[in-house]
Amino acid sequence: MPELPEVETVVRTLAPYLLGRRIVSARFTSRFVTPGNRAKLARQVAGRKIESVARRGKFIVVALDQGNLVMHLGMTGKLLTSGVETTHTYGVFTLDDGVLLYEDPRQFGRIEWGDARVKKLGPEPMVIGLPEFSARLKTRKTRIKALLLNQAFLAGLGNIYVDEILFSSGIHPLAQASRLSAARVAKLHQAMVETLTLAIQHRGSSISDYVDADGNRGDFQMLHRVYGREGEPCVNCGTPIKKVVVAGRGTHYCPVCQKR
Repeated sequence: MPELPEVETVVRTLAPYLLGRRIVSARFTSRFVTPGNRAKLARQVAGRKIESVARRGKFIVVALDQGNLVMHLGMTGKLLTSGVETTHTYGVFTLDDGVLLYEDPRQFGRIEWGDARVKKLGPEPMVIGLPEFSARLKTRKTRIKALLLNQAFLAGLGNIYVDEILFSSGIHPLAQASRLSAARVAKLHQAMVETLTLAIQHRGSSISDYVDADGNRGDFQMLHRVYGREGEPCVNCGTPIKKVVVAGRGTHYCPVCQKR
């Protein structure tokens, strides 16, 4: 599933193409991607001018001159500024100059009117300061991996980057959040900001379907130190990387370098 760095990259490649454009018409053909009244949604966006394109967590918020269109890429969603329609194209936005296509083979993504889900998200990981981050951790007795995946706690983190952040900070995925020392919390906060910043610089991780709005892949997957490396030697100590299930997600970590 595209996470914060991938969605940020999509937004950065979308914005120059969409800003100031007017949506002439729209067509939606999936009851999963666009649940509810698809014809009504098409009418709501038709004729509207695009005023901004921004990321909030893993969501893409397209602010129109009247209302907001909110998109989530799910696991396999793509927003493309060029190309042709395929059997997996479930959204077509005809613009006054060009077209925007939404493709999603697994149809787990969403295109919605309004920002009700966005309002439920927690703070942005690259914006929240250390004092607030520390205070929020201290009230939570859950495992740190599960907590960082919780979009109401922080918005935008997913399986890939939580694994990489915890490795960088030397924290075991099963460590209890409220018991982390001030020094470890500070290291976790720093690792979070630095990992996400570097991932954005590398245009995200293209492990399966992800490409940006221009159809280009990211290359941060080449820099993964634990994610997807089960059984391979740790880059720090040489111990084989382990994989366990935490919060229903496959979790990669070094049993020597990461402490509870």
